[in-house]
Amino acid sequence: MSNLKALAYELRENTMDIIMSGKAGHIGGDMSVMEILTELYFDQMNISPENMEDPDRDKFVMSKGHSMEAYYAVLAKKGFFPQEEVVEKFSKFDSQYIGHPNNKLPGIEMNSGSLGHGLPVCVGMALASRMNGQKCRVYTVMGDGELAEGSVWEGAMAAAHYKLDNLCAVVDRNRLQISGNTEDVMAHDDLYERFRAFNWHVIDVKDGNDIDQLKAAFEEAKETKGKPSVLIANTVKGKGSPVMENKANWHHKVPSEDELAQIRRDLKERKEALQGE
Repeated sequence: MSNLKALAYELRENTMDIIMSGKAGHIGGDMSVMEILTELYFDQMNISPENMEDPDRDKFVMSKGHSMEAYYAVLAKKGFFPQEEVVEKFSKFDSQYIGHPNNKLPGIEMNSGSLGHGLPVCVGMALASRMNGQKCRVYTVMGDGELAEGSVWEGAMAAAHYKLDNLCAVVDRNRLQISGNTEDVMAHDDLYERFRAFNWHVIDVKDGNDIDQLKAAFEEAKETKGKPSVLIANTVKGKGSPVMENKANWHHKVPSEDELAQIRRDLKERKEALQGE
């Protein structure tokens, strides 16, 4: 597990390369979601470039599609396309490597530029997979600001109605969105109780940037029968450097040269410390 913890910081470094090349990126959410994506793609999901035509492979939708730079870094590390190609082409004219998921690229199930669509689409995917007798699981990652969308709760209601225990959602609960604190913009109160009221199995991940806690939560979700599961992953926006952490203005920002130098030092230091464990 220490290798995965260090890998999450290597992927943050790769994400910084993508952002600095394209001069764009939702850096705060990229950093908060990284351990979630790392645990899913390198420990939990049955998915790879070699099995994308297998109907029994697991399915994933990045509902919080603006955190695409982190998703690119993960998909590249998994072998879907070269990291160097992403860095070269991200956010450039006529490039397929755009700022939100583009399903013309390998490994990406659906476009999710508009928030609130990932969960209801995954409900359909999970239901279809069960009807077709497929053994796959379906995962989606949502932002907490995204939960203000009504389609999320329509999807949540349908998932519970159909008892979709092959569906697992994750809320990247970093408590910040583009216009400030989520509780000031559109309060979520107790998300644990809210999802529980919709008859979901709810797992409160106290530290959503901790690989061990995420692993245990995903394993618990796999063992849960008769209802869908959701992980409330309490993360830190901008995780990886005090320059960015818990600061709403880092929702979408390109660092200055001085900021970049400090961020790179912080990420390298944390990665090396984890590699030494």
